[in-house]
Amino acid sequence: MELHLTFASGLISGDGNDDLGRFLIRGKYDAASRECHWTKSYVGAHDVFYRGFREGKGIWGTWEIQILNHGGFHIWPKQGGQGDETTESKEQTQPVDAISTVEIGKS
Repeated sequence: MELHLTFASGLISGDGNDDLGRFLIRGKYDAASRECHWTKSYVGAHDVFYRGFREGKGIWGTWEIQILNHGGFHIWPKQGGQGDETTESKEQTQPVDAISTVEIGKS
């Protein structure tokens, strides 16, 4: 994944591309709580919602596409001499605990 992010005045913006195509990033962050959330919108396709926390030199958190598709992620800055891109990302397929505020109907 190639990813370029800008953090300014509580807003996150950026763009990039990966195996699925080009995408845009729009979201918010709170410097005091180190919490952030954003939407990755694939051009002409679906959106992915991300929620994470800044720890050390990266952001850890979860991603979700509707209620059925979800997982974990880690984004970290590239070190000097590793190429032109400024960040790296890894989506993790390990299970994560999720809490929903939407009640699902009983069968």
